[in-house]
Amino acid sequence: MDKGTPFAIERSAVLEGVRHGFFGSAGGAHQFGFGGPGDAQAVRALRAAAAEAIRPGGRIAAPHQVHSPDVVVVDAGWDDAAAGRPVADAVVTATPGIVLGIVTADCGPVLFADAEAGVVGAAHAGWRGAVDGVIENTVAAMESLGARRGHIAAALGPTIAQPSYEVDAPFLACFQSEDKRFFADAGMRVGARRWHFDLPGYITTRLEQTGIIKIADLGRDTFSHVVRYHSHRRAKQAREADYGRQISMIALD
Repeated sequence: MDKGTPFAIERSAVLEGVRHGFFGSAGGAHQFGFGGPGDAQAVRALRAAAAEAIRPGGRIAAPHQVHSPDVVVVDAGWDDAAAGRPVADAVVTATPGIVLGIVTADCGPVLFADAEAGVVGAAHAGWRGAVDGVIENTVAAMESLGARRGHIAAALGPTIAQPSYEVDAPFLACFQSEDKRFFADAGMRVGARRWHFDLPGYITTRLEQTGIIKIADLGRDTFSHVVRYHSHRRAKQAREADYGRQISMIALD
């Protein structure tokens, strides 16, 4: 946890000098998603406190996520309420004081920064959004604000790891033939063949293919680190009615 705050925050050296953080669940005490369990006002207050920990006096801009490739360019914050936020799965800004945020619970949170140009971004890269181009669209939106992709650094936060991510044949069919290297044979279960999908590896490769050179992966598995992170898949296997989300944030001074 950061000294002086109640939060469990991890940071990436590749974003050194840029205000950012990947927030964990703090042993299950923190749940940052409006779609998760708990009172919406309590979630709102927690998100505001997290934004304050990243950039004192900053205003959070976190979209309503729907597993899309869509990006919102933010030049002013909005009301961080359960309803009425812009619908997208990535946000970018060149405006100081705005704290970009995205929530995840197995999908890949990616934080971006071109510190020289003064442009930052945050993307929710689940498998569907990554396949559909959310990473490429985020980079393009940052470029529209003056960033240069060769100068952009990207950090991948806590994400479900390959050994924890079992998938079936219909899932495999959503990918191109060249993507089969991200699938490891997991044998048969319940009469059907299964694979383990490498979501962090897939996201990292998509980042590389955009021309980004400075890339880092925290290497944290949301599924297996029960105390540290929420996990959608783990909750489903436990037949829990709902599940929590962690949040990832980045801001300019």
